[in-house]
Order: sequence, then C-alpha cells, then structure tokens
Amino acid sequence: MPAHLEPRLLRAFVVVAEELHFTRAATRLYVAQQALSRDVRRLERELGAELFVRTTRQVTLTADGERLLPYARRVLAAQDELVAAFAQARPLLVDLNSPGLVTGRRVLHRARELAPDCELMARYESGLTGAAELMLSGRLDVSFGRFAGLDPALRSGLSHQPVRYEPMAVVLPEDHRLAALPEVPVSALAGEAVYAGAGNPRTPEWTDLASRLFAEHGIRLAPPLPLAVGDEEFERIMGKNGHPVLAVVDFPPLPRMVLRPLVDPVPVSPVSLVWRKGLAHPGLAALRRAATEISQVEGWLRRPVEAWLPGVDDEVMRAGA
Repeated sequence: MPAHLEPRLLRAFVVVAEELHFTRAATRLYVAQQALSRDVRRLERELGAELFVRTTRQVTLTADGERLLPYARRVLAAQDELVAAFAQARPLLVDLNSPGLVTGRRVLHRARELAPDCELMARYESGLTGAAELMLSGRLDVSFGRFAGLDPALRSGLSHQPVRYEPMAVVLPEDHRLAALPEVPVSALAGEAVYAGAGNPRTPEWTDLASRLFAEHGIRLAPPLPLAVGDEEFERIMGKNGHPVLAVVDFPPLPRMVLRPLVDPVPVSPVSLVWRKGLAHPGLAALRRAATEISQVEGWLRRPVEAWLPGVDDEVMRAGA
C-alpha cells in the first residue's frame, strides 16, 4: 500500500465506477481515454488490486473496486471542501466575452454590489468555446454565452443558468441600402454575405447560431477574416471589409456603421451564465443571484413575440431554467 494516493487517480476511478464506461468517463473528465486508462492502471498497481473487470462488452467493478469506492468518494469530498474553503479568498475570474457587451457586465456589476467582500475580476475571452476550455483547465471560472452551441465534451464539465434571450441585430455600413430602415426584416438580407465570426476558433457557437438562421432565410455566411484582437482592430477590419455583421441589440457602436434590430422574425441569442462543475465560491453565488434578479426585473427570459430560436437551444435553456 502506498504512503499516499494522488486525488487525480481516485477521481478517475470514481468516475469510471459511476459510468462503467471508459469513453463516457473520459468525456466527463475532459481527458483522453488513453490517459484515463493509464491512471486507472496506475492506481491498480499502487493498491496491488484489480478494480475493474474489462471485456469488449462491458466494464464492471471487482470486489476490491466495490470496497474502494466509498473510501474514494469520502477522500474526494474532503478535498473538494478544502479547495472550496480556500477558493473563497481568491479572486473569481469572470469572462464578459468582449468590452461593451451589456448582459455580462450588468450581472457582474450587480454581483459586486451583492458580495462587496469578494473580488470579481473581469476577463475578455471573445467567445464561449474559448472560455470553456479555460474554465475546464482551471484558468477561468465563469463566462457567458450560448451553452447549447458548445461541443458536448466541453458541456459535460460545465454547468449553466439561463440569463437572457437577447434580440439579435445587424451592423451595417452607413451607406448600405438597408441603413435607413429603423428595423431590418431578416428576409431583406437574403443574398447578402453577413459576417458572423466564421473561422474564429473561440466563437464557433456564434457562427453555428448564425448558420442556422441564415440557412432558413437565404443569407450567405461571409468567409473568415483575420482574427482581430481589440476594439480598434475589429473596427478597422470590419470597416475595410464592408460586410454587414450579425450582432445583438446591445452591441457597442462602431464608427461609420449603424446598428439595426432584426425583425420578422426576431432572432434571439440565448445567453447563459456558465461555470465549471464543482466550483464553490461566494462570488459565483452572487453572480447567480444577480443574474436571477436582473432577468426577472428586465424580463430577459421572456422571448419576443415571433421569436426565432433553434430547437436545440430551446431544449437546453428550458432544462437549465
């Protein structure tokens, strides 16, 4: 028997014991199946006991595995309590996607009022997919975005709380044929190439949402552009390119461009508060309370009449409510 066991090995064992399937367990832990199998074998060597019976059809616990499981769960629960106790003293890193976007910023500001003793630090990671990878690696705590648009392997390690159905808009050059309209019917963009972040590895969930909307209304997805970092570079690339840009109604203004809400139907962007499963921090509790409070006061979770939303997003938002 070793003098000590790495908690990582015990966590690998517990998740495999719960799933009885190495592929599903690896997805849940966000690790490669080969690495997970290696950790389980190492634990078996250190304990001098076989923990699983593996066949091509199934995985089952041995008697030693059954005996270890309650002990492993107690050890991991104690470790989680320890981490949670010390996590309260550290800053909570909250991704707001981009400067100027309203939803996350308002929730963060209200959370700071509700928990003045907590340090809630803003970050700007551009998209939820990029933020999800950072959250799962422990380099970021919380983000905002379209939860249904994440890869299932990323979603499996995260929790979410629906915050808002944010109406979408289009950003147009001042001299565009539709710029004089107070609102732009979605059908009026038929045949146009509209930019929606194609090729940006941080924001595929947004591009996917746009593609679903565009496919129903004959709109073309504009090709990838150089990845612009910072407001100034984004404004320069957008102004140089000249494509309309899919956005949300609270998108910050750009020079020589106008923002127009989309109507007939009103497409909405489903926004959730997203965090790493198992995260325990008073700042997270404050963010969740702030999101609930503002959503109720502002009616953020009431969809506009004739709203457009993909079925997959409807299911995920309802399940998270």
